[in-house]
Amino acid sequence: MAKIVPLIGSGTAGPLGVLHLPRLWLKLSLDAREKLADGYPGCGKGYDAMVLHGLGLDEAATKEFVRAKRPTYPAFEAWIAQQPGVKLDGETVAKLNTSIAGYIHADETRQEILKENNLTAGPKDAVNLNNLDDWFLFHQAELS
Repeated sequence: MAKIVPLIGSGTAGPLGVLHLPRLWLKLSLDAREKLADGYPGCGKGYDAMVLHGLGLDEAATKEFVRAKRPTYPAFEAWIAQQPGVKLDGETVAKLNTSIAGYIHADETRQEILKENNLTAGPKDAVNLNNLDDWFLFHQAELS
């Protein structure tokens, strides 16, 4: 069974307008089917945790819903909107999106990602550095 590098970036939002939520859905979905590429957590402590916490979602319940129901992305968002205590108001979403878009990796992480891509300069923000990392790993796994 092929393992898949998640190529939906953290800078992508679905209809609810929440950055990283489509990537979280993809990672959870792939992980639930043991198809997530090695080295990727199904639900990590970075952006994944930021989104779950920021929206007021329970991690275990979210993971179980994706595992059991295998939802499409719109069905995942519909489930989220129905969860008790979930926060999807404009102010909460804007604050969460600002924290995601503004997150900066440690310089050591940045330098590692740039180096693996044979770059001496590049983005400083984590969203775009993570994109470079995903594209590099996808290339290594599928195209090289």
